[in-house]
Amino acid sequence: MSNHNCPFTGSLVALITPFRDGKVDHEALKALVDRQIDAGQNGLVPCGSTGESATLDHDEHAAVVETVVQHAAGRVPVVAGTGSNATAEAIQLTKDAESAGADGALLISPYYVKPTQAGIVDHYRAVAEATSLPIVLYNIPGRTASTIEIDTLAELAEVDNIVAVKDSTGSLDRIMDTVAACGDKLAILSGDDSLILPLISMGAVGAISAVSNVIPKELAELTGAALAGRWDEARAIHYRVLPLIRACFLESNPGPIKAAVSMMGGCENSLRLPLRAMSDGPRAELTAVMKELGLPMSGGAA
Repeated sequence: MSNHNCPFTGSLVALITPFRDGKVDHEALKALVDRQIDAGQNGLVPCGSTGESATLDHDEHAAVVETVVQHAAGRVPVVAGTGSNATAEAIQLTKDAESAGADGALLISPYYVKPTQAGIVDHYRAVAEATSLPIVLYNIPGRTASTIEIDTLAELAEVDNIVAVKDSTGSLDRIMDTVAACGDKLAILSGDDSLILPLISMGAVGAISAVSNVIPKELAELTGAALAGRWDEARAIHYRVLPLIRACFLESNPGPIKAAVSMMGGCENSLRLPLRAMSDGPRAELTAVMKELGLPMSGGAA
C-alpha cells in the first residue's frame, strides 16, 4: 500500500543527542550523522524521545537540529522532533526547525495534559497551519497518556501537510485499522523496532528506529528488503538482530542505546537526569548480545 504524499520512507534513525561535560557534543553528533548516512539510512530524526528532547532547552534543541541539517547537507531528509504538550511551544519549535532547513517535523501527541480527541485535532491543525513542513504524527501512549484514536487519525489525514504517523502503540490490530481508515492518505512508519517487519507487511512505508543508532546498516537492509518484498531476506535479518533490539529496551530508551553507542566509541555514555546510565545487570546482558552479534566494541568508558 503506497503513499505518494509522504516524502519519508525506508529506515530513518531517531538520533541520540551525545553529551560531553554536560553540554551537547556537536562533533560527536556530526560523526553519528555521517555513520548513519554511510550505512544506508534514509533519513535522520533529531530531537525525538531517543534524542532526550525533554531535557534540551530551546537553544540546544535549535542547535541540534541546525547541526544535523547542516552536516547532512541534503544527503538524506531531516525530520526534526518538535513536539510539546503546549501547542504554542510546538509551533515555535516547528518554526525554528523550518528556519534551520529541516525537511519535516515529528510531533508527539501532547503528553501529561491528557487532551480530548478534539483537542488533539486542534493541536495538530494549529501546528500544520503555522508551517509548510510535512508533519509526522507520533502516537506513543506509553509515554504520553494521550492516544491518537483511529477516527482522529482519519480526520488529521485530511490536513494537506500531515503526511504520516509514527506508530509506537505496539498493536498490530491498530495498524490494520489505521490502514483501513486512512488508506493512502496517511503513511505509517513503525516506531517499534521489533515490529518493523510485520508493520511493513501490513502497509507501513518504513520505520523511525532507535536501534539504528547501534546497527544502522542492518536495519536499513531489513527495511529495504521488506519494502521490496524480499521477505526471506528481511526475516533472516529480523531474527538475527531481534536479541539486540530486545536488549536495547531492557531499561528506558535511550539509556541502553547510549550505552551501546558508547561501547562502540561513538559518544560518551552521558545522559541527563532523570535519565541515568544503564545499570550493571542489564548492561552486562546488552554487552553479551552485542558481542554475540560481532559488533565492534572499541569504547565503553563512562
